[in-house]
Amino acid sequence: MAELGVSIYPSKSSFEDMSSYLKIARNLGYTRIFTSMLEVADNAEETVEAFTKIINFGNDIGMKTSLDVNPKLFKALNISYEDLSTFSKMGVWSLRLDEGFTGYEEAKMTQNPYKLKIELNISRGQHYIDMVNDFGANKQQLIGSHNFYPQSYTGLNLDYFIKTAKQYQSYNLLTAAFIDSSSGKVGPWPVSNLMVSTEVQRNMSIFSQVQLLKLMGVIDDIIISSSLVSEEDLKMVSKAFYQSLPQLPVVVSDAITPIESKILFDERHQYRGDYSDFMIRSSQPRLIYKSEKIKPSNTEDIKRGDVVIGNVHAGQYKGELQVALKDYPNDGSQNIVAKLNPENHILLDFMKPWHSFLFTEV
Repeated sequence: MAELGVSIYPSKSSFEDMSSYLKIARNLGYTRIFTSMLEVADNAEETVEAFTKIINFGNDIGMKTSLDVNPKLFKALNISYEDLSTFSKMGVWSLRLDEGFTGYEEAKMTQNPYKLKIELNISRGQHYIDMVNDFGANKQQLIGSHNFYPQSYTGLNLDYFIKTAKQYQSYNLLTAAFIDSSSGKVGPWPVSNLMVSTEVQRNMSIFSQVQLLKLMGVIDDIIISSSLVSEEDLKMVSKAFYQSLPQLPVVVSDAITPIESKILFDERHQYRGDYSDFMIRSSQPRLIYKSEKIKPSNTEDIKRGDVVIGNVHAGQYKGELQVALKDYPNDGSQNIVAKLNPENHILLDFMKPWHSFLFTEV
């Protein structure tokens, strides 16, 4: 079952702040924790105790921790990849290898007796996951997660993100990726303009980022990368994650009528299977609201991302809701009732015929 996660950074936050944050997150359905020892590799032994304390607190309230590590940290702690007992004693659930080894070492690590998951860096790409499995990895203790990228324009290309995640899916391995919000107060690095996995996420709200990762269908677990994000954002992400249907975030027209608002928000919409290049069609409302008089308003030409409802001039299409996939002329029969902001247009590329969906107002 897919899970939600938050991040903590013990070298940057007090135990009190982190434990309070984790309690709030746990009550909202978050069950994973991400933390990193990469930035403290130079004095790692001094910080093991602090990490262990908060990791065990997470375990006590039902949250499991992924610890980001690399070969430099192994050396600093004088740990061999053949003996992971130190991490087991810390209470860690998974070791995330930000930098990998040669494939042999990773496979050997998956055979550890402590049931520690070995979490590979999906963003590494190439044939890394194949190489690890070529050495006989224990797939019961092998998972993957994408990187996050704090600097603007460094986030992953979307096609590459999907392609590499699919490599892990082909081995039936759990996948994860990161989302972020400007409400986050703490991160591991000095430079940060949202720590997201793909570059397209950077200008999206945290709610829309969840929708995108879910619609792509290649990511299981979603983790908020910044720490101490607002409770409002935690609630928003939880609601978006656990909602079974995709939710398209829209800005509503000032001229929308009560009937149009009802069609937009109260109905469960279905993308017609006999689909068009120009629009997503939800036809059921035209049957439900066939007796309603929908007067013309906002009938300017239609742009990608516009949500329209057929008015009295639409004939048998009156009451049908459509979402524009391309720009096209309006013959006066379509009322523009809402629109997706440009940064959310990417969501339309992942909508699938026959699938149901909802709208939410932003």
